[in-house]
Amino acid sequence: MADGTPTAGFLRSRPALVVAAVLLLGVGGLVIWWMTTAGRESTDDAQVDAHVTQIAARVGGTVLRVHVNDNQSVKSGAVLVEIDPRDYQVAVEKARAELADAEAAAIAARSNVPVTSAATASGVTAARSGVTQAESGIQEAERGVDASRARLGAMQARLREVEASATKANRDVERYKGLLAKDEVSQQQFDAAVAASDAQRAAVDSAKAQVAEAEAGIKVAENRLTQAHATQQQAQAALTSAQTAPEQVTATQARARSADARVQQTRAALAQAELNLEYATLKAPANGFVSRKTVEVGQVVQAGQPLMAVIALDEVWVTANFKETQLTNMRPGQRASITVDAYGGREYKGHVDSIAAATGARFSLLPPENATGNFVKVVQRVPVKIVLDPGQDPEHALRPGLSVVPTVYTK
Repeated sequence: MADGTPTAGFLRSRPALVVAAVLLLGVGGLVIWWMTTAGRESTDDAQVDAHVTQIAARVGGTVLRVHVNDNQSVKSGAVLVEIDPRDYQVAVEKARAELADAEAAAIAARSNVPVTSAATASGVTAARSGVTQAESGIQEAERGVDASRARLGAMQARLREVEASATKANRDVERYKGLLAKDEVSQQQFDAAVAASDAQRAAVDSAKAQVAEAEAGIKVAENRLTQAHATQQQAQAALTSAQTAPEQVTATQARARSADARVQQTRAALAQAELNLEYATLKAPANGFVSRKTVEVGQVVQAGQPLMAVIALDEVWVTANFKETQLTNMRPGQRASITVDAYGGREYKGHVDSIAAATGARFSLLPPENATGNFVKVVQRVPVKIVLDPGQDPEHALRPGLSVVPTVYTK
């Protein structure tokens, strides 16, 4: 009888109502969750990134001044560190002196080119003229030899003639001498014969002297001919030497080009010395904040030694490592929101800039090699670059390395 009362019926239906309410709440929660999460992807594997420029010494030396401290804000072009520049100033002055010397040598070498060209051209002309003159001298000497030999022949013929006349006169004297003893001729005729004999002997002596003179003239003419041949050989040698003019001009031009190359070399050395002097002053490459300063005044630094880092906070972005299964509908340009753990979930607005061309594992020191051993499938993560909208961080509160939670709205 108690089982038939309304209260008993309600109690019997209460568990079913509870189950129905739970099911209704679950379905409602699922609907709410789907409505709030559909068309968006988020991850907590994300950090803030920025351009970090490592400042290193380009030249070695002693640090004279350090103008910044850790975490100090600097502007682009601000002087950070000064290295003792005296050694580099001396190198610049030396390079300038070497450049001036090389330029002077180049001017002299270039001026020698036309001088050598003119000198060699005139030398060839003079040498050819000398050869012509030497040949004319040989011809003249040969004519002199021929004339001397002809004169010698004439003198020798004359000598034979007067010797014959002298012999006849001597015989006349001997014949007149015997006739004079017999008184067959007069003393006057005998004296005339003696005088004629003496005259013929004198003529013989004169002819012999002329023959000797002609012989000496031949020797002189032959010597002149020998000298003319020697002069011709010298003139020919001078012409041969002068005919090397193109080679001499080429050599002079080569020396001029070498001097010009030396000028270029010393000019490059001067430019390098001036660069080294400029490198002695380290300046900020961009606006940012100084971090990890390790340089101090008086420290001796080497070329390439890191001194500090400059972090550009004017341009920061978020690198979010999404699972590969979250990239189905993700595209560059989609809007995103970023909450920052360090600031109690403060939200920033941005958009997807780009999606990496490979997973993070491919950029690791030891990329996975799935072709060896047993394969275990692991969900990979792909870096996605999210850029903040302009004006989102005017106070530069976002610092590289901060953990953030980005959400990308894919629909």
